[in-house]
Amino acid sequence: MSQDSLFGPADPLSGGDPADSGNAEEFFKVGPGAPLAARMRPRTLDEVAGQQHLLGQGRPLRRLIEGSGEASVILYGPPGTGKTTIASLISTATGQKFVGLSALNSGVKQVREVIDRARRDLIHGQRTVLFIDEVHRFSKTQQDALLAAVENRTVLLVAATTENPSFSVVAPLLSRSLLLQLESLEPEDIHQLLERALSDERGLAARITASAEALEQLVLLAGGDARRALTYLEAAAEAVSDGGELDVDTVRDNVNRAVIRYDRDGDQHYDIVSAFIKSIRGSDVDAALHYLARMVEAGEDPRFIARRLVVHASEDIGMADPTALQTAVAASQAVQLIGMPEGRLALAQATIHLATAPKSPAVINAIGAAVADVQKGHLAPVPAHLRDGHYEGAKKMGSAVGYQYPHDDPRGVLTQQYMPEGMSDRVYYQPTEHGVEKKISSYLGRLRRIVRGH
Repeated sequence: MSQDSLFGPADPLSGGDPADSGNAEEFFKVGPGAPLAARMRPRTLDEVAGQQHLLGQGRPLRRLIEGSGEASVILYGPPGTGKTTIASLISTATGQKFVGLSALNSGVKQVREVIDRARRDLIHGQRTVLFIDEVHRFSKTQQDALLAAVENRTVLLVAATTENPSFSVVAPLLSRSLLLQLESLEPEDIHQLLERALSDERGLAARITASAEALEQLVLLAGGDARRALTYLEAAAEAVSDGGELDVDTVRDNVNRAVIRYDRDGDQHYDIVSAFIKSIRGSDVDAALHYLARMVEAGEDPRFIARRLVVHASEDIGMADPTALQTAVAASQAVQLIGMPEGRLALAQATIHLATAPKSPAVINAIGAAVADVQKGHLAPVPAHLRDGHYEGAKKMGSAVGYQYPHDDPRGVLTQQYMPEGMSDRVYYQPTEHGVEKKISSYLGRLRRIVRGH
């Protein structure tokens, strides 16, 4: 079972014969020696914390858990939000055959074996619930193997993923399933889970108590992840004698830092870098440094961060501060030269430069407008006097004939047609009044009038 699965069973999903199916309750059952998070997995719908946007009366997920739903589902959300818990409740509610597969150790052969057995069982009136953990790790071929069985309802698919299904699950499988997005738990939900774990017989059975400050610290460290909250509680509780109280100092001594939730191939990767770039664009240097620190601490590839800075320097700053691109490129080269952790200094310097620089979208708008014209078919021939004249017979064809050399004019610019025929009125680059572009704006209009002769 993936570590991303909330309250997952103590043992991994079997890598043996996938056609061997059993009772869902037995599959998800854990022993007394299992981690606290596994022992405290909700047994009923009422024990599920959060996700009320999916569990309200009449909602498809509630119907599935109550045993009346028919649609296959893909459960998508961050770690510790209840994907495996919900899968176990759905499986238990159906009372039908249950098969669990992990994308980590199952191939196309195993998937087809499950479907073949499910098809035979369906003839005898018994439907199979197929639970697939980390479905995003299935290849396209493996996912395609599920399509007919899901569409014909040979199996009721319950798939769990921490990756955005729009990028990691094939479109045909998405269209045949109900996509349900789980959210990080709210602080009050985490608090409720911790209180239950302290008192419940499956948990710490009132062996100790916890101060309000200790619970608040655990909620903060959890970051919306139920499994993490219970794991931290268990680690801290081990340092408290029977009948004692868990205080905030004990929590800090045993859980000295929050684990950064960041998957370099998943949503956290895209969300954090998106927030990073948007903070730079919005000129919030402190927020930009915060997200930079999260990426660096999580082990993000510094070359990736540097590439984003180089792109941003042109996309959102451009000619408002032409030195921004130089700084970003220099930071990229510095990272490759000195590596990490020292490379973070160059990344931080570039981040500060870009965040505090004047902003302009004129560069990206200009190339975007030019590309749009090309895509619309505005592809008139290059004016003859601009064509290459460095080959024999060029002049006979009119190429380069009549071209005027701008440096022959004292101003360094003269009237001459550069745009293709019929496009002389096109204006792509429109500078802003920010930074260096304010100066460019002051003379660009006059420059265009000289060149175009009007």
